[in-house]
Amino acid sequence: MRSIAFILGLVVLFGCNTENEQTKDVVKSKPEMKAIEFTLEQANQLANLPLDCIQTEYPNKLGQTLANKDQLGEPSGLHPAFYGCFDWHSAVHGHWSLVKLLNTFPELEKKEQVLSMLQQNLQANNISGEIEYFKRETETSYERTYGWAWLLKLQQELNALNSDEGKALAQNLHPLTDLIVERYIAYLPKLVYPIRVGEHTNTAFGLSFAYDYAKSVNHTELMTLIEKRAKEFYFSDTNCPITWEPSGYDFLSPCLEEIDLMRRVLSEEAFSTWIKSFLPKLKNKDFSLAVGEVGDRTDGKLVHLDGLNFSRAWVFYGLAKQYPKQFGHLQAIANEHIQYSYPNLVGDSYEGGHWLGSFAIYALTEQ
Repeated sequence: MRSIAFILGLVVLFGCNTENEQTKDVVKSKPEMKAIEFTLEQANQLANLPLDCIQTEYPNKLGQTLANKDQLGEPSGLHPAFYGCFDWHSAVHGHWSLVKLLNTFPELEKKEQVLSMLQQNLQANNISGEIEYFKRETETSYERTYGWAWLLKLQQELNALNSDEGKALAQNLHPLTDLIVERYIAYLPKLVYPIRVGEHTNTAFGLSFAYDYAKSVNHTELMTLIEKRAKEFYFSDTNCPITWEPSGYDFLSPCLEEIDLMRRVLSEEAFSTWIKSFLPKLKNKDFSLAVGEVGDRTDGKLVHLDGLNFSRAWVFYGLAKQYPKQFGHLQAIANEHIQYSYPNLVGDSYEGGHWLGSFAIYALTEQ
């Protein structure tokens, strides 16, 4: 009886081991996560997010510095163009979202409504009102540099809108864009250390979008300055601790935003050398990065992690697209990040819906 029991025990033991090995094989052979196809139907859905907020004045977070009580005012009085979507920068990239969708899907279902709202908000006199606010003595650092970056991105997209309406809107916005460019040029030489956080003030993010704009219009002074400062800030960086990420409120990855900038400003050879020191394991085909998990999407700070998933995705897509042989494997990680957050986007609470659409659109168009 003992020998029979012993034999049965061996069968059970080896059976369990075989099952475990099979489970490991299943995990290893997990199918690659596919990209979400960006369709006209999805674009029509995503357009509703900025349409529902760019002219929604309240709730509103002004971020205002008051010199006296006379500077108090309604959001639409202080910011005649960008008063919606809870805060100034979200209003700006809400407008960007609509223009990007028009450029990507000219047959957008609500095209006429989109153009009408853009024309209402981006009137020349409204832009003059925005400039007046920016020129207040107390607001020299207003929206530096996150809002600045999105404003330049909006101008870049308006410049690409191939229609009479697009040309008029681009012309209307240009005086504010010129002011923002002046502020970048004045600010960057004075910034001794880059800001390495996962939220609005991240320097690498602000420089990446500004560089895209400068390159699109061949603004050599701004391009040259960004290249110089990017190399001074980041070229000596090594071993970025990506395992420390994310922080609880991140919507940008400090490590990946730095990569997104440096791939723009460095030659292929210089970037290849730099990335080996900065984040060497990124080249490994088995590199993985867990998605940022959101604990409560009605919490305006905790929902930032959905934004992180989208911004990580657009960095990976951009890197894989520029250097497919070395980094093509990162597309699957980007797909996984979008798959986690995208299903929760449409119908989300206002806490996320007023801004996350822009992040999703940018990620989807980068893929």
